[in-house]
Amino acid sequence: MSSDPLRQLTALMAELRAQCRWTAAQDHTSLAPYAIEEAYELAEAAETGDRGALREELGDLLLQVVFHAAIAAEHATEAFDLHDIAATLAAKLRRRHPHVFGSEAGDRSLEEIEQAWQRIKEAESAATADSTDPFADIPVAASAVSRAQKVARRMHRRHDDPQALLDGPPGIGRDLMTVVLRAEAQGVDAEAELRTYLRKLRSGR
Repeated sequence: MSSDPLRQLTALMAELRAQCRWTAAQDHTSLAPYAIEEAYELAEAAETGDRGALREELGDLLLQVVFHAAIAAEHATEAFDLHDIAATLAAKLRRRHPHVFGSEAGDRSLEEIEQAWQRIKEAESAATADSTDPFADIPVAASAVSRAQKVARRMHRRHDDPQALLDGPPGIGRDLMTVVLRAEAQGVDAEAELRTYLRKLRSGR
């Protein structure tokens, strides 16, 4: 067996797909909730500074990638594997960092780097999405607080007034949107702040 842990992990997953009834029964759709759950657990470990938990949760999230890759490799007409996924990611990183790999090489501020990333990302998705829609390409599976803040941030980058998000009917929803806009104006991640607040409540601090 290869001494490369990633190769070992890929081989282990192939064996599980062949011999474990539960593993063999899974598909991309059935696994989707686990990926969301593991992402939140990873965020929790990162925010609390628990290094042991961080290492374990990164492994759990990697398992989701390897699992999905194994399923994708079995597709009859559009198969791809972990190597294809890594190659696609590497190409994307090169495209979205022109200040490192492209013709725009040179020192850039953090704001300029983020603006360039978003500009390239939106240009890549323009062919399949309405570029005027601030909700385009924001996953509906994300939490409502996270989605709301992403929309507000996108509108701000496009020089649209995020206050337009308060044009809906009065009620708790609009009140919550007001809080999200306040967080965005202060450069605060509303989702992360709420998670931190709940942790403090739970621990009595």
